Amino acid sequence: MTINGDRQTHIFRKLMRYGFTLFLILSLNFALPRMMPGDPIANLLGEQARHNDPQTLELLRAEYGLDQPLHIQYFRYLQSLTRIELGYSIHKNSSVARLMADRLRWTLLLVFPSVVIGSILALLLGSLAGFKCRSPTDYVLTALFLILYTCPSFLMAMLLLSIFSFHLGLFPLGNLTTGGTTGLKYVLDMAWHLILPVISLSLLGASYKFLVVRNSVSQIFDEQFVVAARAKGLTERRILLVHVIRNVLPPFISMAALSFGFMVSGALIVEIVFSLNGMGTLIYDAVMARDYPVMQGCFLILTVFVLAANLAADILYSVADPRIGGKGT
Repeated sequence: MTINGDRQTHIFRKLMRYGFTLFLILSLNFALPRMMPGDPIANLLGEQARHNDPQTLELLRAEYGLDQPLHIQYFRYLQSLTRIELGYSIHKNSSVARLMADRLRWTLLLVFPSVVIGSILALLLGSLAGFKCRSPTDYVLTALFLILYTCPSFLMAMLLLSIFSFHLGLFPLGNLTTGGTTGLKYVLDMAWHLILPVISLSLLGASYKFLVVRNSVSQIFDEQFVVAARAKGLTERRILLVHVIRNVLPPFISMAALSFGFMVSGALIVEIVFSLNGMGTLIYDAVMARDYPVMQGCFLILTVFVLAANLAADILYSVADPRIGGKGT
């Protein structure tokens, strides 16, 4: 079998596993909201409707299909997904697809720069710490990123908000824009509002990538090819930039791809802290209202992002390192 054939087989098996994982998550996506205490229709009309107007309660349950047995609701849910229909919000009076389209762009606007900035920061500082292993620079950087790694996302966001917005007044306390601006002023105003959320996500995303890069660089410096490069008279800087970083990049690329999927879900808490109208506030409102269709749609989108990022990471890693896909015979 050729190397290309092994790689195609490897990718096909990955696709099969991801397909099974997606089906399992879709099933959990349906079951978990219904396992939560509370009734979405009773939340919509108020608890007194259970006693004052039970007939209206039952009519609304029938309208949204909540009066059907769970297995029928489940099959209807899967059928709607095959038609790419996400349903209609019980509380927002709008289609789930339209609600998510309005909110998802803001989440992506927050996540994309955070992934890029966090990855670059981790690669540069992690390489520096690994290059100067066991030096004061290494100790300071490693201690700093260990603290960031153990810091919960909501705590990091609240600290930045409290220090730089509430006490110093350098940045707004929340929201995406001040309002009343258009054109370039609108873009600059939005960027000003996003600085602290992006910093928060970037630091959190860079923390674990820094540790991986730092350990990888420090280990590679003990390899034989690095010793040979030193024997040839190459400078330490050239060895780091040409030989060491090249060997760190394949796993780092896959790690950066994975971080994108998980940062979409990690951005939810940051959005709530900074009052950004992204997917985070939409999911929070849906959970509080027990809005099943919105919860199912949002969790499905997050699942797709995480699985797509994992698949992209696997493919990129197998392309960068053919040994992952198996060796030809």
